[in-house]
Amino acid sequence: MTIDTAVFRFAGVMVLLSVALTVWVSPYFVWFTVFIGLNLLQSSFTGFCPAATIFRKLGVKTGCAFQ
Repeated sequence: MTIDTAVFRFAGVMVLLSVALTVWVSPYFVWFTVFIGLNLLQSSFTGFCPAATIFRKLGVKTGCAFQ
């Protein structure tokens, strides 16, 4: 697994988790979903992704997943 796939999987899991928390725990968890979306949006403009930095430090290999 590369950093690209790890970030995509992590983002997908976080979105699904935030939606589930919004439905079953509290409607205020919608702000968690908004935070995730804003983080993905800023990452597309700046190239800085906190999750990628963490995965890199954890030893996930670099490279493109889609070649």
